[in-house]
Amino acid sequence: MAERGFHVARLPGFATTAIIVFVALYLPIFTLVAYSFNASTSLAVWGGFSLDWYARAWDNQQVKDATLRSLIIASFAAVISTTVATMAALGTTRRRAFKGQTFIYVAINQPLMVPEIVTAVALMIVFGLVKVWLTSIGLGRLTTGLGYLILAHSAFCIPFAYLPIRARLEGMDLTLETAAADLYASPWQTFRRVTLPLLAPGMIAGAMLAFVISLDDVVITEFVKSGGQDTLPTYMLGQMRRQLTPEINAVSTMLLVLTVLLLTAFFLLTRKKT
Repeated sequence: MAERGFHVARLPGFATTAIIVFVALYLPIFTLVAYSFNASTSLAVWGGFSLDWYARAWDNQQVKDATLRSLIIASFAAVISTTVATMAALGTTRRRAFKGQTFIYVAINQPLMVPEIVTAVALMIVFGLVKVWLTSIGLGRLTTGLGYLILAHSAFCIPFAYLPIRARLEGMDLTLETAAADLYASPWQTFRRVTLPLLAPGMIAGAMLAFVISLDDVVITEFVKSGGQDTLPTYMLGQMRRQLTPEINAVSTMLLVLTVLLLTAFFLLTRKKT
């Protein structure tokens, strides 16, 4: 009888550990969703089933404004970061290995490797210097607006968009692009008619991932935003410092549903076909 090979799932306590981990991860989320339907004003005492808090959140103008602001910032950040990430991925994968390539990878992925608060403080300082300079040349009106938040989110989201785009490029065979060049297609024609259609799923996946990261961001937004520029996550954080009601649970649940839908689409676009 052949001896069974090693398998981590056969280790003692593996199933128990897995169950504990999943409970620790998902029980708070399920509790949040359940209590968003609570008829009581208490966050901890169940008072019956109700959709009242969803109706109140829907009628809350501050929630609407913060949601719209979040969607605008996330949409622009996704487009900008995906465009930059695509150019970076093309420049680092569609050529022979070169000196400094590893350094470029590190530079692109830098926001993933340092604490987010470090990036937030750095962006705050840079934008502060820009605002001082603009004020000194008489362009003080340009020191406010969503542009700074959009640029900050775009910079932070570039590595998140870069990863699926680079992975898609590395999995693409150069044969079709070489054949197009042999048929006298220009580099632009080859890119537009061959590379881009094949790369599109990776770009869409990168854009959706960047959108979700921007939509959920709190730290960078808190450091960069001006007065009256609360996004949905920072609005929720501000409400937690005041009176807490299940309305926050309802808003959180809606944000959770949107995030899950986008991540599901990201998974379907990036999974390998068998």
